[in-house]
Amino acid sequence: MERLIRWVAVAVLVGLPVSWASAADDYGYPLRDRFLATVVGTPAQFQAELPEKIPFRSRTITIFENREVPDALFYDAEMRYSAALQRGRAPVMFLIAGTGAAHNGGKNLFMAKAFYEQGFHVISLSSPTFLNFVTSASATGVPGHAQKDAEDLYRAMQKVVADLDVESSGYYLTGYSLGGFNAAFVSHLDRERQAFNFERVLLINPPYSIYNSISLLDRMIENIPGGEDNFSLFFDRVVRTFSDVYKRQDSVDFGEEFLVAVFSAMQPKDEELAALIGLAFRLSSSSMLMASDIITDFGFVKPKGVEVTRVSDLTKYRQVVTRVGFTDFYHEFFYPFYKDDFPGMDRDDFINSMSLATIADFLRDSSNIKVMHNEDDVILEPGEINFFRETFGDRAKIYPVGGHLGNMQYRDNVAHMVGVFK
Repeated sequence: MERLIRWVAVAVLVGLPVSWASAADDYGYPLRDRFLATVVGTPAQFQAELPEKIPFRSRTITIFENREVPDALFYDAEMRYSAALQRGRAPVMFLIAGTGAAHNGGKNLFMAKAFYEQGFHVISLSSPTFLNFVTSASATGVPGHAQKDAEDLYRAMQKVVADLDVESSGYYLTGYSLGGFNAAFVSHLDRERQAFNFERVLLINPPYSIYNSISLLDRMIENIPGGEDNFSLFFDRVVRTFSDVYKRQDSVDFGEEFLVAVFSAMQPKDEELAALIGLAFRLSSSSMLMASDIITDFGFVKPKGVEVTRVSDLTKYRQVVTRVGFTDFYHEFFYPFYKDDFPGMDRDDFINSMSLATIADFLRDSSNIKVMHNEDDVILEPGEINFFRETFGDRAKIYPVGGHLGNMQYRDNVAHMVGVFK
């Protein structure tokens, strides 16, 4: 309750619209502004009650034997993941994190608690866009390709299951945001390879199109007061604020906790909320861009042929990469890198192929796959929510509010999430 009061007090002080559910509403998630919901999440009073602790432990595994990892990335040679295992035979739940998020980030830990409590073995994986995954588990070193990311995840999942030697009574899969998008393509791949034959799959707030969503997030930077010309001033202000908060805490997840920490301390103006979301996305993706460029020696940020080591000063490259939008990466790095593998596709065809529309028939016909989403999700273009209604039918649970994942920990959402797998 104390956290709720603090968050709402901040919102009121800076003039943000805070609407609460009325008694007549069927859905009681309290925050009705989609940007505020995305930043703040679910106030503690409204969160589902979950175990305080579970045996959720970080582990490492080698995915590619004899892989030569660039010296600058030596610390990420092995893939890191987390697992919480039951005693004896139990169903296995795979969790896939969202853009730039780690296996042990806040949202994956929250989901792990919910499913472990229900009797699942839980295996938690980082996003294919997380630096450690890019370095240790990506076959190409350039994430963002729907099918190739699915193959990377599928390979990692098989190796982890073999390494853990768990007693499984069946396999299940879920992921949030980009992780939900990845889960759809992993399921599609499993139809062919049948290593898991997933009994149930849940996509939580996935993008419809990767390119459309990253374009939206890039454009949020334009909400910086004074426009992108003031990016450096806004960035410095946010970093200083975050640094002050970080010094007072043991650790901060550079995703959702970053947003909440900076929001509470910075008291952003209304128009700055979207900019803060866009900046958080850019910061979480910048390490991925840097790692991809080092691994492939593509010359996107670091000049081609320039060798970097563990003692190299990468400051000037990091300064550049924070100013690079993800759409720039797609046009200037991603498409040129992959275009020779897909000679029949021009740039627009290639971009369009990175969407759920390419596997719509599979999703429509797969009764074991469900989706939960929000009508006002900030990563969806107008009208894209209708794809989920039309494709999944009664297998889609669409909430009226919640922004992007803001209501993920809300008690009703958690009950539905867990209920999908019962």
